[in-house]
Amino acid sequence: MSAGIITASTKRIPAADTMPDLRGQYHPDCIVCGPNCRHGLKMQIALDDQGVAVGNFNCDGLYEGYSGIMHGGVISALLDGAMTNCLFLHGRAAVTAQLVINFRHPVRLNVPAQVRAWITQGDPPVFRLQAQLVQEGEVKAAARAAFMLPRSAEFPVPDIPR
Repeated sequence: MSAGIITASTKRIPAADTMPDLRGQYHPDCIVCGPNCRHGLKMQIALDDQGVAVGNFNCDGLYEGYSGIMHGGVISALLDGAMTNCLFLHGRAAVTAQLVINFRHPVRLNVPAQVRAWITQGDPPVFRLQAQLVQEGEVKAAARAAFMLPRSAEFPVPDIPR
């Protein structure tokens, strides 16, 4: 599996210590991971030893779409949020420019799942990432995305040393 493979151009010293700062500055009210979002998903993400962002999610019945399965919009948000947090953990803040999701199998409610995200290419201002939602050992949904460094006064690019 290519998860965790980071190309030479994207390999960086993980900036896990900067993650709370980046999340606090850019995502304090995020519905997926924001600590200030009272009704949010509150997904927690950490890096594994290969630089892959990993988070667990309980798939609570509150997130139902069709009977007994998780809503596709929630799945999309989890995958996008995992990739955003992967960038935070690698010391980058970027916005989603393109997101493609393949829903392979229904995600069952009240069964824990794991979300994994990794950088496949990182040549600023564009970063390409992939993510998976895995439940009971099976990839239920997979995503690929392009993220861009923002260039606006409302969302300045952080100056994080490499």
